[in-house]
Amino acid sequence: MGQSAEQLSELHRKNLEAAMRLVQLSMENSKRIAELQVETARALFEDSMKSASALAGTTDPQAQFAARARFAQESAQRVAEAMRRMGEISSSAQLEFTRTLGEQMSGASAEFVEAFQKMMAAGVLPGSAAGPAAGMQQAFEAGRKAFEEMTKASAAAFAGIANLGRDK
Repeated sequence: MGQSAEQLSELHRKNLEAAMRLVQLSMENSKRIAELQVETARALFEDSMKSASALAGTTDPQAQFAARARFAQESAQRVAEAMRRMGEISSSAQLEFTRTLGEQMSGASAEFVEAFQKMMAAGVLPGSAAGPAAGMQQAFEAGRKAFEEMTKASAAAFAGIANLGRDK
């Protein structure tokens, strides 16, 4: 019984470490996106000040129109580039998140089944036949395979989003 309790305690510790890693990944991703947003806002503000200064220096309506059009185009390009970079950051974070979660799920399910089988074999749990452990193992394996498929689909979707701005 002590061995099984230690195994379950170790499993919980590993799950907690994985959860903390996922929180850390989320915070790092949020920080990178916030820094990008501040950088983009600062650059757009500086560009608008330069544009306003240039517009104040000319009285020709066609030159003003051309300057406004150029500013609008440059601003749109800067925003599109920032969005592309945010997509890359998010895609990279999503891949790391799903990889970490997948590793944890795969390892944790195997460890849990092993601990469960040991408890069944030791007679700690009622009905210590192999049937429940085998059924549980099959359920974990099916869940792991489903998670892997979702991970692949999610990675493909995020890669597609990140590539949207590059197709020009």
